[in-house]
Amino acid sequence: MPQESTDIDKGTSTCQSSGQQIPHFFHFVLLEGFSSLSLNSAIETLQNANLVAGRSIYGWQFCGITSGPVVSSVGIPTEVSVKLSEVSAAEDIVIVSGENVFDLDVRALKVWAGRMARGTTRVTGLGTGAIAMAKAGLLGNAPASLHAWYRKGFSERFPDVELSNRTHVYEGLRCSSSGGVSGIDLFLDFVALEHGEKFADLVSEAMCYTPLRQIQKSIDIATPNSLTILHPIVSKVIAEMERTVEDPASPAQLAQKVNISTRQLERLFKRYLGASPKRHFMRLRLREAYRLLVQSRVPITEVALATGFSSTSHFSRCFRAEFQRTPNEMRGKLST
Repeated sequence: MPQESTDIDKGTSTCQSSGQQIPHFFHFVLLEGFSSLSLNSAIETLQNANLVAGRSIYGWQFCGITSGPVVSSVGIPTEVSVKLSEVSAAEDIVIVSGENVFDLDVRALKVWAGRMARGTTRVTGLGTGAIAMAKAGLLGNAPASLHAWYRKGFSERFPDVELSNRTHVYEGLRCSSSGGVSGIDLFLDFVALEHGEKFADLVSEAMCYTPLRQIQKSIDIATPNSLTILHPIVSKVIAEMERTVEDPASPAQLAQKVNISTRQLERLFKRYLGASPKRHFMRLRLREAYRLLVQSRVPITEVALATGFSSTSHFSRCFRAEFQRTPNEMRGKLST
C-alpha cells in the first residue's frame, strides 16, 4: 500500500519552503494481526481527502513495536517506516489491531504512548484498537466503540469502561471505531472537524460512500443480530435465543413464546435462515463460546456452562464439528 509522501522523518515534520502548509500527520501503530479492512478504510479516506483538496492536507506513517514487517489479519506482511522508540513526537496516534488483541503484549506501546499521548495528542483505536488502548491504559474516562463480538470479553476485563452503542466515537482526544468500514465514518468525521462538513461530504462522494454513511449513522452496534432479520416472528425467536444462551429453550418452548406451532417455526427458520431453529441456536451458542475462548481466560468448563452445555465432552464434540478444532486446541493455538 503506498504511503502519502511527506517530509516527515521519525515523528518530526518540516516545510520545504516558507508558507507551505504542513499536512496533518497520523502515526498508524500496526499491532500483529491488525485488521486490514480497518486500516485501509482510514487510509483511503485520507487519500481521497487529499485528492479532493488537490494537495496533501494529510500525511501518514506506519509504525511498529519493532522495525520488522507486521503481519495483517489476512496474512500479508506490511512494512513499517519506523519503530515506536524512534518516534519523538506525534499529533495523531492511530492504533490498529485485530482478533488476537487480548493476547498481545502491549507493554512497549504503553510506555511509548504514555509519553506521546499528552496535551493535545489524539489517540484512536481501529478494529479492536479500543481493547489495545484499554490494556495500555490509554482510554481514560472515554467511552469505547467495539464490535459486538468483543463486547462481552471486553466488559469482563474492563468493567469500568463505558461501551458506546455507536459505530464510532470521535469526541475529544480518545476515539475508536467498531471495526470494518466504520473507520471510514470515523475519519470522515475527523475531516469534517478540521475542514468542515461540506468538504467531508465531498470526500464521501468521491468514495461513493454517501448512501452508506447515512445508514451507518443510524446503526446501534449493541442491537442483537435478531433485529436484522426481516420477519418479526423469526426476529423475536432469535432475540429469545440470544437472551437464553446459558439455559437454551427447546424449539417447542420457543414456538410457544411467539404463539405458533413448532412446525410453523421450523418452516419460517428454513425459509429465512436455511436452518432449523435447533441448528441455528446451536451455532449461536458455539459462536458465543468461540468469543469467550478467544477473549477471556475463563476455564473451558465454565465456557461450556455459560453457553448451555452441561457436559464438557458434548461441548467439545459440538465445538470441533463447527470449528474443526476442540476448545483445548483453540486455546493452545491462541497461546502459541
